[in-house]
Amino acid sequence: MTRIVTRACSPADAEALIRHGLHPVLARLYASRGVCMPDEIETGLARLVPPVALKGCEDAAALLADSIESRRRMLVVADYDCDGATACAVAVRGLRMFGAQIDYLVPNRFEYGYGLTPEIVALAATRKPDLLITVDNGIASVDGVEAANALGIDVLVTDHHLPGDALPAARAIVNPNQPGCTFPSKCIAGVGVMFYVLLALRAELRRRGAFGDAHPEPRLDGLLDLVALGTVADVVKLDGNNRVLVAQGLQRIRKGRMQPGIAALFRAAARDARAASGFDLGFALGPRLNAAGRLSDMSLGIECLTTDDIGRAWELAQQLDTMNRERREIEAGMQQQALADLSAIDPAGSTTITLFNETWHQGVIGIVAGRLKEKFHRPSFTFALADDSGKTVKGSGRSIPGFHLRDALDLISKREPGLISKFGGHAMAAGLTIATANVPRFTAAFEAVGREWLNENALARVVETDGDLEDAYFTPQFVEMIDAEVWGQGFPAPVFSGEFDVASQALVKDKHLKLQLLRGRQRFNAIWFNHTDTLPARTTLAYRLASDTWNGVSRVQLIVEHAVS
Repeated sequence: MTRIVTRACSPADAEALIRHGLHPVLARLYASRGVCMPDEIETGLARLVPPVALKGCEDAAALLADSIESRRRMLVVADYDCDGATACAVAVRGLRMFGAQIDYLVPNRFEYGYGLTPEIVALAATRKPDLLITVDNGIASVDGVEAANALGIDVLVTDHHLPGDALPAARAIVNPNQPGCTFPSKCIAGVGVMFYVLLALRAELRRRGAFGDAHPEPRLDGLLDLVALGTVADVVKLDGNNRVLVAQGLQRIRKGRMQPGIAALFRAAARDARAASGFDLGFALGPRLNAAGRLSDMSLGIECLTTDDIGRAWELAQQLDTMNRERREIEAGMQQQALADLSAIDPAGSTTITLFNETWHQGVIGIVAGRLKEKFHRPSFTFALADDSGKTVKGSGRSIPGFHLRDALDLISKREPGLISKFGGHAMAAGLTIATANVPRFTAAFEAVGREWLNENALARVVETDGDLEDAYFTPQFVEMIDAEVWGQGFPAPVFSGEFDVASQALVKDKHLKLQLLRGRQRFNAIWFNHTDTLPARTTLAYRLASDTWNGVSRVQLIVEHAVS
């Protein structure tokens, strides 16, 4: 059962925002998302929480400043998703601005897995680094840091994932989620953490008198397009601090002040950078970068983000676009197989979903888990073989509100010793490795936690909307105003709801429902992607607004999210 509900909005808060000069609809949208003070809508860099509040930042800055002064060789060890790639690019570009000798290494996920493992340290050691810098990983790499220390290689960990029971013995750790850190933006992405380290480094070098006429102080705001991309693509909560980072990055992109690789990715995705939105970053650029890490080697993506050669950036962006198309084909086949596997099961009789297929591609299982979670509104794990031996599998999970996926794995690991080899992640996404033979055992343990933590209300999908929208606002200008704002995880893009008459409906490409809707004297074009069931003559819809331009004329189109007869 799915319900459409309207978000609660404080009229007093909305009125305060209107008095501040905000458009009445925007004021209502902001107030319903918890914004009650006018200064909370400001996105200037001055609103960023200062780096001194982030535990370990000053230690990291001193370590990096000493390393730069003594010409020590640095090597960034990156993660293989979009957050990791952008964090790596920020580290490499930023540290080179300060004169550092720096290179990067990104593990192939199929050979080495995730994080700074002893195997990765051994590979990194062949480059003869003096300092390893992890980005978007490392907080759980106790053994890897120990291996680096044994080789006389220092380690700086920058990460945002939740720590385990023990922290690695690194020279410095920067992570807002480590014990004792009071930094308020706990959901900052890995790329944001690295950007903060650079801010602290610049302050440290400023204190040391490193800048002058011969060595001017670097401008770090030129990296904010990368920070915005990684933050949105990693689907972290857009609290006030993250909204500042994303808004500033989008502002630079719209003005054409971006890395050649970012510009090339916009071109490859056929998106207009001058009208860039968080939607473009999350659903056009992010997937193209992630495709490299999922199917091949993320070094392609990182090179795209770090090259200053426009031609090379375009060549790499085209390769990433091709990989993304291949990824979509693989994902579609896996999703079809997953739904076929579920046809013999009634998901309504379970609180969780766990599926394993030995033919699945481990680079795409997370996306398929997400599709299953969306379709059935159940915490979902999908598994694929970890290697050719067939003895172990890797699982990727996606969750629903009210079910903390990493905590669930932690509980299972304590209840079932030896079941999970390793795990990690967040509330809404997590991964693990187990023996192939233990998939049924994990399925039962996961379902047991689901039955304890989830009740009927939690398993009922609720579509939150911003209520009805007045007829006067169905204009391209209104859509443009909405799109100019920063929306994302935890600060959702506007979804409106209302009752419409269905004048006509037809399938497009056999999988999308195209609609003509009527309300009063107005007629609207609408489309419901990946939906084939027809609607009754009158229905209540939850929908987003988009601009549809044809032959130079812009019209408003409704993107249907859900319908209730």
